[in-house]
Amino acid sequence: MKRETQNILLILLGGALLKIAINGDYLRYVKPAQQPWIIAGGAVMVALGAVAIVRDLLAARAAAAVVSGDVHAHDHNTRSAWLLMVPVLAVFLVAPPALGADSVTRTEARAPQSASASNAAAFPPLPAGDVVPLEVNEFVSRAGWDSSGSLNGRTVRLSGFVVHNEGNTMLARMVIGCCAADAFPITVRMVGEGVSGFGNDTWLEVTGTVVPGTAVRENSYMPDLTLTSVRQVPAPKDPYEY
Repeated sequence: MKRETQNILLILLGGALLKIAINGDYLRYVKPAQQPWIIAGGAVMVALGAVAIVRDLLAARAAAAVVSGDVHAHDHNTRSAWLLMVPVLAVFLVAPPALGADSVTRTEARAPQSASASNAAAFPPLPAGDVVPLEVNEFVSRAGWDSSGSLNGRTVRLSGFVVHNEGNTMLARMVIGCCAADAFPITVRMVGEGVSGFGNDTWLEVTGTVVPGTAVRENSYMPDLTLTSVRQVPAPKDPYEY
């Protein structure tokens, strides 16, 4: 690969990293804490590519004229190297969707990372209020491991996307530890009217109460939520939980 091609690819790749870091698309790949590193990495790539191009231009002016036949030969040999621009341009032009219903049905649901037999009674009481907003991750953790029953009789508000699978209509979120590569689903089975008409990957905000004792090992700790209200909402900028 010619140095010119290498330098241009380096600038384009760095620019792509800066683009997704600035417009928020990076949240489809990694957790928010990684944004400074993406910006720093993209800026370094752009700077290195620009410095290399300037250095090569100055060297070319000082060198003897290049024989035109040699130029044509190099252009022919490096033509395939420009195919490396395709994935870089794809990042510029197309924002890939976040992991959704298809990922949930293809990935075995797990217990929340914070949950284990040793912290079965370690959950603090829920805050006061008629409706308590919770992350799906915390709701599932409490439903499966909170021996004090802090969820019982309390109305909670959850948001997530719809997944239809094996006759169940579920509210799901993908949980990531570092990046989308290690994502796994957390699901809640919705019980009641008003959700069957929503298709996969539709984002909902729902309120309801837990059905005690439904989050067990046999169903991958998926609790039932008896619904009191359902509202369709736009997909959030950051679709994952952590």
